[in-house]
Amino acid sequence: MTEINIVRELARKVAEIAALPIHQETIALWKANNAKTPIRPMVMIDQIPWHEMDVDGELEPRCVDPFLRTREIELRRSIYRWKHMPVDFVVEPFIRIPTTVHSTGFGIECREITSALDEKNDIVGHAYTDQLQTDADIEKIHAPELTLDETATDLDASRAHEIFDGILEVRVEGNIPVYSMWDTLVMWRNPEAIFFDLVDRPEFLHNLAQRLTDASLAMLDSMEKQGLLGRPQSWIHCTGAFTDELPAPGFNPEKPRAKDLWTYGMSQIFSTVSPEMHEEFEHPYLAPWFERFGLVYYGCCEPLDQKIPMIRRLPNIRKISMSPWVDVEHGAEAIGRDYVFSRKPSPAFLAVDNWDIAAVARDLRATRDACRRHGCPLELMLKDISTLRYDPKRLWEWAALASKIVRE
Repeated sequence: MTEINIVRELARKVAEIAALPIHQETIALWKANNAKTPIRPMVMIDQIPWHEMDVDGELEPRCVDPFLRTREIELRRSIYRWKHMPVDFVVEPFIRIPTTVHSTGFGIECREITSALDEKNDIVGHAYTDQLQTDADIEKIHAPELTLDETATDLDASRAHEIFDGILEVRVEGNIPVYSMWDTLVMWRNPEAIFFDLVDRPEFLHNLAQRLTDASLAMLDSMEKQGLLGRPQSWIHCTGAFTDELPAPGFNPEKPRAKDLWTYGMSQIFSTVSPEMHEEFEHPYLAPWFERFGLVYYGCCEPLDQKIPMIRRLPNIRKISMSPWVDVEHGAEAIGRDYVFSRKPSPAFLAVDNWDIAAVARDLRATRDACRRHGCPLELMLKDISTLRYDPKRLWEWAALASKIVRE
């Protein structure tokens, strides 16, 4: 079988799955949850250690051609998800082809040393080189110049149509920008220096944050002007983005605007920073970004249960991350019916020597019950899964259990 035929055969399987009525039902459930009128909690799994997941060669790519291999891997993973751990994953009847955009960058590139425990795993340790020590260093940051490579984009689109026409729709899509300013700055400086600056050099940090924010907003202006933004998306930060609230009135598919889209932001480095300091160094810079977009997902691994009043002052928030380190009861009470409680169950349950599914059940039910008591729209979003100890069935069992619990 030729490489094109390998990909076409996989595409036919995906098309068959995507045609199942259950996907439209799941989209309706996502829309209800995202509108804060939930029918039931939703479940999603992402950031999977795919190098540990293969069973009987299901994920083993056969193609050598880079373009075909990328599409093959994407299709194999969709089929695998649906077969083994579907949860509320929606298989859609199209293939996404990203536009090729060249960028001059922000003027600073991450310099780091990494350390890995498993060579097959892309989760590694990082030690960053400090490149932002002085006021003069701040001047290195500038807005990137973006250029659409029409020739490369058209070539990818042409190849995709040749392969998928008559099987799956081909969608050439732009970028969905996000803003995680402090996660970027700690890679250009380093975490320890940032923490000292919060106390010793607050003005320096404010100047640094303002410089990056101005550059990022200028980049967003350029993306809108050039039509480089993506169309309304299906997923945002590993969770369903399906909604009837977007795109905004006046939407032009040739030139999507930020207000037609979801975005997300986070400040994971501020996990142990007080709510007052967090707001001082976050709100003035994230707010101008968030107010440009239609809907916002806020947070990631940082515990935010004690910071809901701060988050309420950010514009267009719809979902708030509740990481494994939050007090679930306190977070649910603080969020109430006003936002989606986006729970990140701990992936550590899947990484220990002995797989204890009963402990997982207790943890998931505790979250579900707290959200029921306080009326929170709930989604369970398992992510950041570094390892399953090469036992993929753990994740299959987690998926089946979570799907059962949200329907109880």
